[in-house]
Amino acid sequence: MLQRTVSGWAAHDSSGNITPYVFKRRENGANDVIIKIMYCGMCHTDLHYVRNEWGNTMYPVVPGHEITGVVIEAGSNVKKLKVGDRVGVGCLAASCLECEFCRGGEENYCEQIQFTYNGIFWDGSITYGGYSQILVADHRYVVVVPENLPMDAAAPLLCAGITVYSPMKEGKLMESSGKKIGIVGMGGLGHIAIKFGKVLGHHVTVISTSPSKEHEAKHRLGADAFILSTDPHQMQAGKRSLDFMLDTVSAEHSLGEILELLKVNGTLVLVGAPDKPLQLPSFPLIFGTYNPSLLSPFSD
Repeated sequence: MLQRTVSGWAAHDSSGNITPYVFKRRENGANDVIIKIMYCGMCHTDLHYVRNEWGNTMYPVVPGHEITGVVIEAGSNVKKLKVGDRVGVGCLAASCLECEFCRGGEENYCEQIQFTYNGIFWDGSITYGGYSQILVADHRYVVVVPENLPMDAAAPLLCAGITVYSPMKEGKLMESSGKKIGIVGMGGLGHIAIKFGKVLGHHVTVISTSPSKEHEAKHRLGADAFILSTDPHQMQAGKRSLDFMLDTVSAEHSLGEILELLKVNGTLVLVGAPDKPLQLPSFPLIFGTYNPSLLSPFSD
């Protein structure tokens, strides 16, 4: 199997440190494109893998799955992409392409899914991510970046963006405006969710443990309201006020008090990925008839 030498950054153990690393990528195949990487977002998933917090890291690991760049070589079977195209790659590198999910455009649910890094490609090679000079990617998992979208701004949309966009779409937030939605946490996922919520015409409330984030939430990102989740009075005042809520927090926390912010028959979608089980008291569910929806951070 032909390979090419690439420079990048990798973690070699669970210390959390990444250092310069020279490794091998496969040569361009008939279905592949080679992408010169221009930008790569930093996703909290990168931290989970670097630190082996999910227990499945294959060291050395080169993180990064919010990748934008320019095609510098295209395989013989690639018809929709050409050299010079501005493109992006998210967290998926391969799937079976034959199951009901792959045929239905939902490759993320395929049981044979492989990721852009810390995965095993079809040829048996280990996948390495975007903290590197170039990426060799199957063209079926590459998207075109519109000319009017800056490449640096596009990169975070390829994981964080789609992770919050997908449940908003499934929750029918595109169909009508004026809903009261809550965003729990204001990190990489949360700040994008706030922007999407406002663009879609909804009333957005941020729920956070950090009082210092209130000014940024309201004055920089345009949130309509802010609830400090460690303040019992604010939580009580917000009880049963929200139609829809996205929980973006990746740390261990309880869902009980958060659920009580929802209206009866409201919807909570979990898009964070804590490494420990979350606390889910039964009474908020019983008395609110809520619709908890648990989604992977790879829900694109």
